Amino acid sequence: MEQEQKPAVKRGRPIARKETTAPTSAPAKKKVAKTPIKRNIPNEDRMPKMYETIGGKGGVFFKLRANNISIYDEESRQRRIIRYCPGEPSIYVDEQSKSAVREHVIFREKNLIVRHDQPNLIDYLNKHPDNRANGGGAFYLIDKKVDFEKEIEDEFLITDAISMIKSRPLEDLLPVALALNINTNQKDLLVKRAIVLYAKKQPKKFIEMFDNPIVHARTTVIQALDFQIVMEKNGVIVWPDTSKVVVSVPVGQDSIDTLTRFCMTDKGSSVLSEIERQLSDSA
Repeated sequence: MEQEQKPAVKRGRPIARKETTAPTSAPAKKKVAKTPIKRNIPNEDRMPKMYETIGGKGGVFFKLRANNISIYDEESRQRRIIRYCPGEPSIYVDEQSKSAVREHVIFREKNLIVRHDQPNLIDYLNKHPDNRANGGGAFYLIDKKVDFEKEIEDEFLITDAISMIKSRPLEDLLPVALALNINTNQKDLLVKRAIVLYAKKQPKKFIEMFDNPIVHARTTVIQALDFQIVMEKNGVIVWPDTSKVVVSVPVGQDSIDTLTRFCMTDKGSSVLSEIERQLSDSA
């Protein structure tokens, strides 16, 4: 029996496999060095100083008093006479030459501008007893740097105060609102608006009110009087159910302030605790 011949298998060229290579990572970006910003800040020591008269002093001209001006010198610990002599290096009479010529200091249109190359005049004005910095009432140094620092500090305080209002729930704001005599029996938005208005005017005082035990006591007292947990009768604050006197209100004094101060004492701490308990039970 003849064997069946199997068809010959055609063998082609082997299929070449494509080699896969791992993706190469992108070359790290070189950090570009930032070019520093060049600034041309004026040298404050070379800037002129401006002095101004206080209130209504001076009109077109105001002559600063110059006769027998005596001041206390910290270094020598004694009183010394000062006078302004442009040609002298010192303002103290006992250090000036015999040929020293005094010159009057005159404010024009309430202002006096002093250049940096007039150190003796600056020294004289800074030490003059009529300078507001020394307790005088005639003139003062306009210090814009101090004004700018205070302005920036106030702006930062306002920002901090507004941030506290935004980040805290209304429940945390209500005690402060009550302490500020803000009507809390209105919509939440109106309460927050009133708080924001106060915070913008008195940011430092507003921030200090948070977590202040006096504010907490005052808030508790206000609610106690509103809900008649305690009552004011004939100049005394009493418990309504027993008419027992809690504290007397002096003539001309505010009942809220009086009871708040009392609750902050050792004797009044038990009263505050009882008020808090009753407020909690009625919530």
